[in-house]
Amino acid sequence: MKQPCDFEVIKDDSLKVDISTNEIDGILYVKLDINCDDEIAFSPVDIIWYHDIIDIQSFWHPGSGRNMSLPVDWMGNISFKGTVNAPVVVFYSGDKRNRLSVSYSDALNSVLFNMGVKEETGEIRCKITLFTEPSKKQKHYEGTIRIDCRNVPYYEAINDASKWYETLGSYKPSHVPEYAEMPMYSTWYSFHQNLKDYEIEEQCKAAKELGYKTIIVDDGWQTDDNNRGYAFCGDWEICSNKFKDMQGHVKKVHEIGMKYMIWYSVPFVGFKSKAWERFSDKVLYNIDYLGAGVLDPRYPEVREYLINIYESAVLNWNIDGLKLDFVDQFDLRGACTKALEIDNRRDTESVQEAVDLLLSSVMERLKKLKPDIMIEFRQRYIGPCMRKYGNMFRASDCPNDPVTNRIETIDLRLLSGDTAVHSDMLMWSNNDTAESVASQFINILFSVPQFSMRLDKLSKEHMEVTKFWTSFWIDNRDVLLQGKLMPASPEAMYPVVVAENDDKRIIALYDDMYIKTGVNIPKKLIIVNGAMTEEIYLVIEEDIRGKMSQYDCRGNLILCEQVDYKTGLIKLNIKKSGVIIIELEDN
Repeated sequence: MKQPCDFEVIKDDSLKVDISTNEIDGILYVKLDINCDDEIAFSPVDIIWYHDIIDIQSFWHPGSGRNMSLPVDWMGNISFKGTVNAPVVVFYSGDKRNRLSVSYSDALNSVLFNMGVKEETGEIRCKITLFTEPSKKQKHYEGTIRIDCRNVPYYEAINDASKWYETLGSYKPSHVPEYAEMPMYSTWYSFHQNLKDYEIEEQCKAAKELGYKTIIVDDGWQTDDNNRGYAFCGDWEICSNKFKDMQGHVKKVHEIGMKYMIWYSVPFVGFKSKAWERFSDKVLYNIDYLGAGVLDPRYPEVREYLINIYESAVLNWNIDGLKLDFVDQFDLRGACTKALEIDNRRDTESVQEAVDLLLSSVMERLKKLKPDIMIEFRQRYIGPCMRKYGNMFRASDCPNDPVTNRIETIDLRLLSGDTAVHSDMLMWSNNDTAESVASQFINILFSVPQFSMRLDKLSKEHMEVTKFWTSFWIDNRDVLLQGKLMPASPEAMYPVVVAENDDKRIIALYDDMYIKTGVNIPKKLIIVNGAMTEEIYLVIEEDIRGKMSQYDCRGNLILCEQVDYKTGLIKLNIKKSGVIIIELEDN
């Protein structure tokens, strides 16, 4: 594919922009050198080029969700910054091959991508806009646009972009502790804010028996108010009516054999908190319907206050991790008048730089207290910067929605490298079918399960499903998490996902369609039926001989037989939400 050679620059006269290019292994690196005679906050700069639309049918970026349609150039911008996704987009073909992948090196500061079809010419107009938010004053700025037109699978192009960020030095990912890659129990959907220490301990005992290794205590531990909202956030003191002795409670959970994490809504300071009086003049804006303001991290006092809170929690309660929420709310859009005025008490005018100072310090200082500290962020704060600050990324909230959970976790896996990717917490109706409950697990197989149902209230049938699929995930986590991940067709919501290592190939089917076994099959071939159908069509691409075992959604063995499949198309009967495991014989 021909690389672009002409770049148009739209800028203020005070700025000088020099562009140089270098092609390495089929990837074009476009270096931007931007200079000014005076130290100023740079005004916006547009970099524009055009790319022929040849064999391009779909489009992916980290926030695509269910919309993979081709954008047009008049639709507007996609905004990326340190706490919002990552500046990576991929245009790909009908056979899921990369045709144009664009990444930008500055994943911290706000950058706008406007890349879409130009109707008049049948081209993609590629436009990157820099300096769209107030930034620090400077004379010199450098950035690199990475343009990848290699004919490789779309997922390989995304993976390689993620690896590129790791080489840049300023985006070194945090260490991922072993416990961050093991199933977790969350209190959010099962308890919401109605928390009691002794009830949590009972859930931990049951969850530990199933293989869950950590509990995440979500919103509610800090307030008697159970009406949602964030009016009481900011002080972060234990609600004594819910937790009589927090240190003792955490110790009991540790004795059960589980790690302990708690939730914080990082930027929110509630109107009814004691901290409001102290910080009401240091907020970016107020959210009246939530009863809280958003703290301004450009004040060193604000950052130190938050860091001290987290340090105290680790020291005083001996917790093992933090779920840090809502960091994407640190934003100057919609800011109050005071936040837009100059204030000498701030040490930077860039909100993103201040967030970087805050979250980098949180990880650095907590690691000194606990080297294996776990820190979770959720979609959409999941890019290269966030990998520095945390070691767990969770899908955004999608209760009882297995399809969205699948899409979001696969999106995260593609761009997150070795950072642990977690599902949104699993929950369902107690009246649902066993097959439907199993689909909740099947759709998040390629991420770490987070579970949020009251185990003491599960029916016998639902408990059997939970035991089987949790055990299945643990037994196969080596390939589900560490194996080569090959998700098919993002535009069709990943209807087939394959992961493999030297010993296993797992194929998960999510739609009523045929699947291919592939060639060079390892010793074990596992087919998971997430399509809610009772028959699947399998294209055998090389002869298969061995023992086939079939299980239903509750883990009951319903068939065990020798099979000898020749190349070609076959139909297999399989239970809804069932599993087929074929152990191959040596040829």
